[in-house]
Parts: sequence; C-alpha cells; structure tokens
Amino acid sequence: MNVLILKNVPHEGPGTIEDFLKREGVHYRIVELGSEKIPDDDYDALVMMGGPMSVNDGEIYHYLKEEERVVREYIRKDKKILGICLGAQMLARALGSKVYKGPGQEIGWYPIELTGEAMRDPLMLKLAYHPRSGDLWKKFMVFHWHGETFDIPEGAVKLASSELYSNQAFRYGGGAYAFQFHIEVRKEMILEWLKDEAALPKISKETETFYEEYLGRAENFYKGFFSS
Repeated sequence: MNVLILKNVPHEGPGTIEDFLKREGVHYRIVELGSEKIPDDDYDALVMMGGPMSVNDGEIYHYLKEEERVVREYIRKDKKILGICLGAQMLARALGSKVYKGPGQEIGWYPIELTGEAMRDPLMLKLAYHPRSGDLWKKFMVFHWHGETFDIPEGAVKLASSELYSNQAFRYGGGAYAFQFHIEVRKEMILEWLKDEAALPKISKETETFYEEYLGRAENFYKGFFSS
C-alpha cells in the first residue's frame, strides 16, 4: 500500500499514523501543502490532517482548492480516504456539504458516542473495542480541538456525535472516513498545542489518564484502515 498524507500546517502532522506506517513498513509520503505541490503519483490511500484555518478560506490559502480537487479525485476512484479535523471538513465539503462555525470550541478530552451504524461498521468496531479488556464501548474519550462543524453529506453514514457537536464522524462509500476528533495525536503533540492555553494543567492530567487507551484504539483502527 502507498499512502499520501497532506499537511495543511507544519505543526499538525500525522503523529501516531506515521508511527504505525513506519512500524508496519507501509510506504507513505508527506506533503507540506504550504510549500509543496501535491504529486500526480498514484496512491492507494489519502490522509488529510488538521489545521487552524477553515476549508472556506480558499481565497487566503490557495492550496485548499487543490486539496479539495484531489479529494474529489480520490472519491471518484473509490480509494481509501481518512480526513481528520480540517481534513474531515474538507471531505464533507468535497462531497457537497456545508462547513460552518460550530456552537463553541471543543478542546480537550471529551467523549464521543457511536451511532448504531458505527456499531455495524468493521473499522469503527476496531475503534470501539477496549484495547486491553476487549470490551465493546459505544462511548469513549477522544481528543478534540476544533471550532467548526459540517453537515453529513448526502449518501454518507453518520458514525459518531458528542454533547456539543452532533456530527463527529461519518463514512462515505466503503472506505472514506471523516473524524472531527484528533485520532493521530501523540502526547507531546497535545502538550505543544496547549502550551499557551490556560487549560493545559487540566488537559495534561487527563492526557495521562486517557492516552494509552486512546492510542490502543487508534492503532486498532489503523490496522484495519491501512490493510491492503
């Protein structure tokens, strides 16, 4: 498998996704959209990372328009796609949905609840299983940092919600997944992102509590998503 990873800003990289791909010997390429062009090479899967801008800011960040074009091409070819935070919003926009300001900022560790459709989705079940006990959890903690949201695209399946944000995840077709939450974070990424935030002590403590379980859930998802 060959994986193309698109970074919208330098500090929001693939984190544990890259760790997994390296460990498993999966070929990947990371493209810094602010300074590099998206290659024309044929990849099996597309991963889009987060960023502080809006997907509606294409007149400011011109590469967002090219990113959207590439997403539509991958959708047309029915290839695997994983969009995270801004990447999830980009997938929604490419599928014709509106992306807009949410009810408030959701920053830190908050639970998501999986839908009935998610509990029938083989990859979402990998996320739902507790990595140590093997118990199936419909509701569990994930790490958030976002202030915008999206409508579920026509033809897509809603997979998760939170108390503040109704639309936290969706799947389109057989292999395109959008996660509003940050599945990819390493511990040090969380601490770096939050270094200037008043909530750092609280979230740092919560990270020590929730992180290892979260990492296990993420890696279980990666095993399924990045399988050939």
